[in-house]
Amino acid sequence: MPFARLTLSLDLSPDEGRRLCNELTDLIADELGKRQELTSVLIDVPGGHHWTIGGSGQRTAAHLEVCVTAGTNSEEEKGAFMASAMSLLRRTLPDLDLATYIVVNENPATDWGYDGRTQADRARCKA
Repeated sequence: MPFARLTLSLDLSPDEGRRLCNELTDLIADELGKRQELTSVLIDVPGGHHWTIGGSGQRTAAHLEVCVTAGTNSEEEKGAFMASAMSLLRRTLPDLDLATYIVVNENPATDWGYDGRTQADRARCKA
């Protein structure tokens, strides 16, 4: 049940945004083994902020954060996901700055969930 937030320094067309959301959803399902139907992706685009890298304004910059339940992915899975995600971002945003960060945030199962239940509670009920 991951949540992904991609923050961009430039806007996308509605079609580009939908395509990127779908491709990120597929990537999270394929590389991190998450349920596609429970994967939520949000793309934040400009709206009153300034983005700099090394103190200089950037036309094409991105930051991707994906939240997953702690302990559900190996180091290798997270590394493969990061490489694939960067490849996807570079295909979509060819002028993307080198200082583009991808973060996999691991949250304890007791600290997050969906539909009003924690992941820990869901795991207990499955057992």
